[in-house]
Amino acid sequence: MNKINLSKYQPIADIQDNIVFANNGNVVLSYEGNLPEIYSLSEKDFEDMHGAWFQALKSLPIGTVVHKQDIYLKKSYSSEQLPNSTFLEKATHEHFKGRGHIEHKCYLFFILTKNKALNNSKYVNPFRKVSKGIVQELDDNVKRFVNSVSDSVSFINNSRKMEFISLKAEEIQKLTNGYFNGFNEG
Repeated sequence: MNKINLSKYQPIADIQDNIVFANNGNVVLSYEGNLPEIYSLSEKDFEDMHGAWFQALKSLPIGTVVHKQDIYLKKSYSSEQLPNSTFLEKATHEHFKGRGHIEHKCYLFFILTKNKALNNSKYVNPFRKVSKGIVQELDDNVKRFVNSVSDSVSFINNSRKMEFISLKAEEIQKLTNGYFNGFNEG
């Protein structure tokens, strides 16, 4: 198997707020989701959630890639935050201390794939001057994309069953490092 040296070939060119500029030209908006607990919804609630997803995603620009990633990690429960003074509290503390559980995290990524028109030889040639109109056009495309994604996420958040929060640059970097390390700690 071929190994990729990520320190030599960084997949992320830049991060600004929750916007990731990938080294392949893609623009990615990153969100962390809070979803309802499993088995806590009725059939009507599922229909409402499906309708919210459908309405939110159909308004995105053509060519947008939506990637929803659910990460389940096996963890040991830390009972440090439980009270530990009375007999019953001590028994509860000892019962849950170190007990295994599954931690669930949900992430949502909206990806604007790079503009295919930029593969034109006049833009690829490093010695040819790029016109300011192209840079402005790309900037406008990114602004329109960010606005449409913000509208979609707001629509999902208004459903009151799900909530998606923008990831910060440090959280995106931490998620990227964790992902490429198999979520192994240390």
